[in-house]
Amino acid sequence: MPLLSCVIPSRNERYLPETVADLLHNAVGDIEILPVLDGPPFVPLPDDPRVKVIRHDTPQGMRPSINDGVAQAQGDYLLKCDAHCSFAPGFDRVLLDEIDANWVVVPRRYSLNPVTWERDLRDPPRDAHYLCFPFTHRPDKPPVLRGLTWKERARARAEILLDEDMTSQGSCWVMSRPQWGRIGPLDREHYGPFVSEFQEIGMTTWLGDGRVMVNKKTWYAHWYKREGQGYAVSARQNREGLAYNLDYWFNDRWAGRQWDFEWLIKRFWPVPSWPENWRDWQHKDEARPTARPAFDQMAVG
Repeated sequence: MPLLSCVIPSRNERYLPETVADLLHNAVGDIEILPVLDGPPFVPLPDDPRVKVIRHDTPQGMRPSINDGVAQAQGDYLLKCDAHCSFAPGFDRVLLDEIDANWVVVPRRYSLNPVTWERDLRDPPRDAHYLCFPFTHRPDKPPVLRGLTWKERARARAEILLDEDMTSQGSCWVMSRPQWGRIGPLDREHYGPFVSEFQEIGMTTWLGDGRVMVNKKTWYAHWYKREGQGYAVSARQNREGLAYNLDYWFNDRWAGRQWDFEWLIKRFWPVPSWPENWRDWQHKDEARPTARPAFDQMAVG
């Protein structure tokens, strides 16, 4: 098997040691694990030659942390995961057995109980996602293009074990190094340090003539935080990054695209929340929004 480099961006994460130990225990092929400790405190991690710790003396953010981890990775394939995840035995072999050079692959996702360190089987896995329609009839609610769980598609396509997904949640993904060369490094300048990571990855993949796939033959479990640990993002950074993400992809600003945004919508049509006249909201001929984009003041209806 080729070497799989596992990059884990981490900012004050209480379950990072368990996540690292889980990857070491459940991988069956060659792996290296690169925890990126984005500022102190620096927690102790398993003593294993496959663990190569990267430390930032001053916090830089999740996007720069992912970029730093990938820059130091030696693997032919890259896995990024959050610092609070567990994995199925042999996850790496299953993922690398069925992946093309221009794919981004996500394992089946469950919720994680961090106390028992077991996946929660009371809820169905999250196998499908869609991009929500950004605009609402509430002028006080800024428009946003983000991924949401697509329960109906997951149920209808439950027997398709390797399936296309419109987008994903972002807590784990795998891609080849050539695919990272087409996507990365992640854009810190326009998105800020944190937001819309998988929107950038997924849209660059789909509109660049690749595919986002979910592999239901293996799984990972992700803890949904209810406490204040981890990365902090200011309201301004969040607002500006989300506004940039919406304008850039929705209005076809990427000069390197092979397909327009409309192509992706048609590929997965009908998409929940999207009206037939959704193109009326596009502004391809307008200048790119700046810090406080026109989208913030748009009211529809």
